[in-house]
Amino acid sequence: MGVAKVLRLSFNGGMRAIWTGSIVFGLVNVPVKLYSATENHDVSMHQVHEKDGGRIRNQHRCQECGKVVEFDDMVKAYDDGDNRVILTKDDFEALPADENDDLDVLQFVPNDQIDPIMLEKSYFLEPTSKTPKAYLLLRQTLEDTDRTAIVKITLRTRTRLAILRVCGKVLMIQTLRWADEIRDVDFKGVNSQAKISKKEMEMSAKLVELYSEDFTPEEFNDDYQDELRKLIDAKIDKGETLDLEKAFPDEDEDEEPGGDVIDLMEALRKSVDSSRSSKSSKKSSSKSGAKKSGAKKSGAKKSTGSKSAKKKTG
Repeated sequence: MGVAKVLRLSFNGGMRAIWTGSIVFGLVNVPVKLYSATENHDVSMHQVHEKDGGRIRNQHRCQECGKVVEFDDMVKAYDDGDNRVILTKDDFEALPADENDDLDVLQFVPNDQIDPIMLEKSYFLEPTSKTPKAYLLLRQTLEDTDRTAIVKITLRTRTRLAILRVCGKVLMIQTLRWADEIRDVDFKGVNSQAKISKKEMEMSAKLVELYSEDFTPEEFNDDYQDELRKLIDAKIDKGETLDLEKAFPDEDEDEEPGGDVIDLMEALRKSVDSSRSSKSSKKSSSKSGAKKSGAKKSGAKKSTGSKSAKKKTG
């Protein structure tokens, strides 16, 4: 007895754009739509009571007063071990959220400098202009220069770092993890000085060669999900099911969430001119800062110590 799982049938239909806007490549405007590039193929299930097949409903209960708390009465909190800081909806609304819907290009980098460990979710960009020449121009430029654009976008009120790159015939963006989200590791074994013989290297290379071939994703299947679907079909064929209308006449059929429709990043709007002006302003400010620090040093030659300016990087 206990909790069992049952299949939850759903149909997602075709791809649906989750953002519409335009990429700005220099002075060229590229209208696009954004689509999620991946989907989950797992069988969708929910939990039921094994004894009678009734749905399990989760309740959010306060551990202090024991009462069930409605969603509208819930807020977030941060615990540091000693203190609990409660943050209300008003607190979050007061934060300087980035309301910019543009996809801002920060820099172009060589393709091989993007470590796969940083990649997260992928999105396709579809050209929507009557004449997609600008889209093709950007695609061809990235291909010919072997470059990937580093961009900053705002999705669901969160500012994310991402890359804009070519994938076959389409442009796509992939969100990135921030640098401080990648863990540093120092496993003892990787620093071992164990001696590897020439014979061992030759045998290892032969083994790799034996398994070497081109990668074709279609050759691989999720065996677990395939067998799970066969199991469910077999139970249906044997009549090992519940008639939901008869067994639970008062239970409302849950609908699949339609997904949040996001105001898509309106694209690479900060162009080369703004980038250059930004760089020149940074240089001028650094020069003025250097002059001021030089004046301070000349006036304090007899002082026993000096302070060095630290440059903060984001």
